[in-house]
Amino acid sequence: MSAIDSLDDEARSLLEEASIPHDISPMLATLVDDPFSDPGWVYERKLDGVRLLAFGNGGEVRLRTRNDKDRTDTYPEITEVLAGQPPEAFVVDGEVVAFSGSVTSFSRLQQRMRIDDPERARATGVAVFFYVFDVLHLDGHDTTGLPLRTRKSLLREALDFGDPLRYTPHRNEDGESFLADACERGWEGLIAKDASATYTQGRSRSWLKFKCVARQELVIGGFTEPQGERHGFGALLVGHYDDDELVYAGKVGTGYDDDTLDRLGDRLRDLERDDPPFARGRLPTKGVHWVDPDLVAEIGFTEWTDAGRLRHPRFLGLRHDKDPTDVVRERPA
Repeated sequence: MSAIDSLDDEARSLLEEASIPHDISPMLATLVDDPFSDPGWVYERKLDGVRLLAFGNGGEVRLRTRNDKDRTDTYPEITEVLAGQPPEAFVVDGEVVAFSGSVTSFSRLQQRMRIDDPERARATGVAVFFYVFDVLHLDGHDTTGLPLRTRKSLLREALDFGDPLRYTPHRNEDGESFLADACERGWEGLIAKDASATYTQGRSRSWLKFKCVARQELVIGGFTEPQGERHGFGALLVGHYDDDELVYAGKVGTGYDDDTLDRLGDRLRDLERDDPPFARGRLPTKGVHWVDPDLVAEIGFTEWTDAGRLRHPRFLGLRHDKDPTDVVRERPA
């Protein structure tokens, strides 16, 4: 018996019979400055990991990032647990994470993100968990037209949850106190979701981000020479796109361990070019190396200056799930 059979007549009328899709662009949240509480919304923990869509069909599973890169062999334990699930066919949306203590750690997850061999991935010793928060297809039915609350109930009934597969819990109504609690616990923030909304592909105002700390994906366009005992490189020169032009956003000189300095330094030197990729912004001139803008970094910072520069930026890791040309400055709506 499929979990679809548990739906009432009203919910079933919103379903569409469909074959399992080959790919889907995930629904994305919009950043806002002012958190709120609303009985018509649910609030989930914002996880510091990598977004994955899982496609299951007849025991075969594919894991895809939001820019449609395959990660099936990067997280074999997740692939295996999904292959043994009751539904014959499904598409679910979630986030793969690693933990440092009780806090999700993007830097720890980095140790798995570069690996595409199942045995090597397991050998890292980095435990990963897949927090699933939505179901988009189930047993021959497109479920994206259902309200969020109904989809979450359907998801919970459809899958057998147990590590490394986890259901993403939510809190109803009280977003402001939950955000205060989240920030006190050291979480990144919350995702607020309109409980009545359907699932739509792309950026939406039906999902909103409440952040405890500022962070932004940025494109690496250059680096500076290391000074003193530093090796690899000194600082990254980063920016974002605006009207198809790469805009300079500043230097990022902290957040690197020795392994990152060596590995990333080698990659940057392979990408060197003669001219800056930045079309706008006042650029540094001393000890600078320019690179092709092929790499995306996750950067934490305190705020944007009036001049469009990052204040107190810190490197958090490379992102492999977003194309550089899709990186724009994230502004609160």
